[in-house]
Amino acid sequence: MKILITGADGFIGKNLRVALSEHSDMEVLAVTRATSKAEFAEAIGEADAVIHLAGVNRPGDPAEFAICNTGLSAWLCDVLCDAGRAVPIAFASSTQAERDTPYGTSKRAAEELLLRYGREAGAPVAIYRLPNVFGKWCRPNYNSVVATFCHNIARGFPIRIDDPAAPMALVYIDDVVAELVRFLSTPPDNSGFSEVSPVYNSTVGELARQIEAFVEARQSLTTERVGSGLVRALYATYVSYLPTAAFSYSIPQYADQRGVFVEMLKTKDSGQVSFFTAHPGITRGGHYHHSKTEKFLVIKGKARFRFRHVLSNEAYQVETEGAEPVIVETIPGWAHDITNIGDEDMIVMLWANEVFDRARPDTIASPV
Repeated sequence: MKILITGADGFIGKNLRVALSEHSDMEVLAVTRATSKAEFAEAIGEADAVIHLAGVNRPGDPAEFAICNTGLSAWLCDVLCDAGRAVPIAFASSTQAERDTPYGTSKRAAEELLLRYGREAGAPVAIYRLPNVFGKWCRPNYNSVVATFCHNIARGFPIRIDDPAAPMALVYIDDVVAELVRFLSTPPDNSGFSEVSPVYNSTVGELARQIEAFVEARQSLTTERVGSGLVRALYATYVSYLPTAAFSYSIPQYADQRGVFVEMLKTKDSGQVSFFTAHPGITRGGHYHHSKTEKFLVIKGKARFRFRHVLSNEAYQVETEGAEPVIVETIPGWAHDITNIGDEDMIVMLWANEVFDRARPDTIASPV
């Protein structure tokens, strides 16, 4: 299947091209500003489907709105009609098409031309009135507040906010791309308006605060809730704007005669991840918890875990080593320790279900 993409070197175009390259049954015919009209027409003649992304939203001359947004769409439809081709088309329009601005008017006129082509040619045409699209590879300091905030905050540059309460509706680039791929795989039976979901609603001030919190997380080691929804998408976008020098960062380590202890990551509601080392013969622990639980994973060396029930004195022990991954979990009410019984330094990963609180450590010394 040959997919013609107009505006192929733009923000959405770049992401879509990479996604389609992952499909062995799809070939991209990329049309950019450097493509000649003859090359464009030839690509239209080969295309099995069109993703129409080309357009302008900040031209030097307002007349370019009509030329680039409406005129290009009209020419595309004319070439298809002249060739007698009924080709599925997905069009990246804008929510601004609902407004009587030069940009909105040009987008709305393009929509009407494409829908008319769909009716006359019997081709499915999907119009997507996209709100603010954000994600990796969007041009900062241009027309995306998210891209600008991520780029500037990642570099310690100032950001400008005129109205923190200004509302914003946003869609994430991966969701846009997924919807366009879905369109290519199963074009609709009829032409009309389609949607990308989910749409996230926020404000300019909230977006800035959330992105700034990603910076602070490297200092506190407490990650934001980046596993789902808008925060997940914003975090992926933010880190994509990091300069290469900021791909890595140092964290504290605490050393004593037993080895080192390093906290890697803390969460707001799911505990923390750490690791520690122990020299041969060294024992760590010797305490119990009332509520805290932990998971230990020896990734290098050999360990003996010992347990003692604080009431019955029932005892239990288990040995593990890095060559055979085994999780050992500590149980409330059981004192426990871990001893390096190997001949080399031992390295152990540790997850605790709560962040360590020095005021309420829930860690009571008790020999095993």
